[in-house]
Amino acid sequence: MADPSFDVVSKVDRQEVDNALNQAAKELSTRFDFRGTGTSVAWAGEEAIAFESETEERCRAAIDVFREKLIKRGISMKAFEIDDPAVSGKVFKVTGNLVQGISGEKAKQIAKKVRDEGPKGVQAQIQGDQLRVTGKKKDHLQEVISLLKSSDFGIALQFTNYR
Repeated sequence: MADPSFDVVSKVDRQEVDNALNQAAKELSTRFDFRGTGTSVAWAGEEAIAFESETEERCRAAIDVFREKLIKRGISMKAFEIDDPAVSGKVFKVTGNLVQGISGEKAKQIAKKVRDEGPKGVQAQIQGDQLRVTGKKKDHLQEVISLLKSSDFGIALQFTNYR
């Protein structure tokens, strides 16, 4: 029988983000303080979300509304990055990006943390944009999960394929 293992990934459920985006767009269209400001939120690509408004203050408020909807849907704020606002004529535009996958540098940091502070006999292997953690005992893997949850790597981590 193979050793127990689990995968460390950083993925966002796109359907949940889409639901949050639709809820935010609906709220922006009905709230009194956004009327007449031309404020909108929409997809700007596969992993990008565009915010537009006539004032920078309303644009930032729209971002806050969207973040609130993401939190209610259980999506970590570490999975959403906001760029600096850009002025195009009379319209303020801000783009936000969803962070998917674990970069090579972050994967090395996580693997080093598991190797240095994790229990003996636990290994972490980098596999593309995720890590596979294996060990002799499931208890050791649970210790690694709690270790990684208590650490801040600047990205949202999920633990999948626990077997």
